[in-house]
Amino acid sequence: MRLPERLKIINVGLRSFYEDLKLQRAEAVHVEWRPPAGGDPELAKLLEKLERPEVDEANQKAVERILAASPKLIGIGTAKEVIPKMDEDTYLHSGPPIEWERMSGPTKGAIMGALIYEGRAKNVEEAERIAKSGEIKFAPCHDHDSVGPMAGVISPSMPVFIVENNGKRYYSNLNEGLGKVLRYGAYGDETIKRLKWMEQTLGPVLKEALKLSGPIDLKAIMAQALHMGDELHCRNVASSLLFLKQLAPFIAQTGFSEKEKAEVMRFMGENFLFFLNPAMAAAKAMMDAGHRIKHSTVVTVLARNGTDFGIKVSGLDDEWFTAPAEVPKTLFFPGFKEEDANPDIGDSAIMETAGFGGFASATAPAVVQVVGGTATAAAEYTKEMAEICLVKDKSFSIPFLNFEGTPRCIDLRKVVDTGILPFINTGVAHKKPGYGTVGFGVLRAPMLCFTKALKSFVERYGW
Repeated sequence: MRLPERLKIINVGLRSFYEDLKLQRAEAVHVEWRPPAGGDPELAKLLEKLERPEVDEANQKAVERILAASPKLIGIGTAKEVIPKMDEDTYLHSGPPIEWERMSGPTKGAIMGALIYEGRAKNVEEAERIAKSGEIKFAPCHDHDSVGPMAGVISPSMPVFIVENNGKRYYSNLNEGLGKVLRYGAYGDETIKRLKWMEQTLGPVLKEALKLSGPIDLKAIMAQALHMGDELHCRNVASSLLFLKQLAPFIAQTGFSEKEKAEVMRFMGENFLFFLNPAMAAAKAMMDAGHRIKHSTVVTVLARNGTDFGIKVSGLDDEWFTAPAEVPKTLFFPGFKEEDANPDIGDSAIMETAGFGGFASATAPAVVQVVGGTATAAAEYTKEMAEICLVKDKSFSIPFLNFEGTPRCIDLRKVVDTGILPFINTGVAHKKPGYGTVGFGVLRAPMLCFTKALKSFVERYGW
């Protein structure tokens, strides 16, 4: 029998059927349908308990506060002098809490490198002894209003960005660039030499320039950069240059030598990730504005330490919910291979938490391309992330999607209900200390973090 007109097909379920239809140029749409809570009756019952007006009201409050946040970069300070509860013996790291014995190779490498940089150890062997001895304290950056990419180590003498929102301050270390850098677990002479230059030249020059410039509106730079091909996690080409453009005249006006000023501007201009760190502090400030709101299911932290992946939820205060970190799907730099890659690491997933990075993939198809994706696939990732978020924020619009807002404010309930997991763009570190970066990759957050948080939420509120 010959059909009177061309078929229009709705595909429900397996996406591969839809993709085959498209290859045959059929007119088709795909419906992402999964059984609620993955078909788990226990989780489905828990989700039903959270369908309450007080949860919706709390989430609305969290969304309003997050969207209203307007973080400003106000200065540079020394970590031990400005970060709350930081002292000479405190060494911050990325992700949820972890003890030395369970730390990943890059985190151990960064701690040992930091001890050498601080002058507490002369070599790696002495640094390892000190780290094991209990002489120093380890703590998550997030628990000190701070964030650090990859290993995330912030030691007492390091210069840090100071970002302020609504009177509260947040902090991040300064970006070292790529290669054998501390955040990827390297600790050789070139790594320590660079850190010392950052402490003695880069930090002071930027501190003086920021005194001359006054507060810098980070939200404005981030919004403009999204229109220029950044997603603000793995691609910060536009944002870093916009940042340099804004600071350069004031760097030139400082009292430092021409050589020092030229070194700083060259370093910033050549480091396409330089803006990542103040952007992370800005994202932390935004999400913290919606944190600790009773009954809210908004996810306010996604973070990894190279061993565990952890999340925090607004209505659950500062409790961490963890699962084993997974290895990203990676595009390796020459000379490295799959067995070299460490599991997922870094506080930089605060960018996805805030609606950037993988959630803004449609703004930066070049990032998805590095692991074999396409511009269309990049847009699909952004559309998919909208399914687990409470709002599309037009303050951060996406030209490729007709200027739709980026999806923001992950709802714990939606993640568990749909089975859609946050999509993250990330750097990848070598699993052994001392080696540094091996490539860039993508991955999903583990579901176990979210199911643990869901169960704790119901228990806490007695529903």
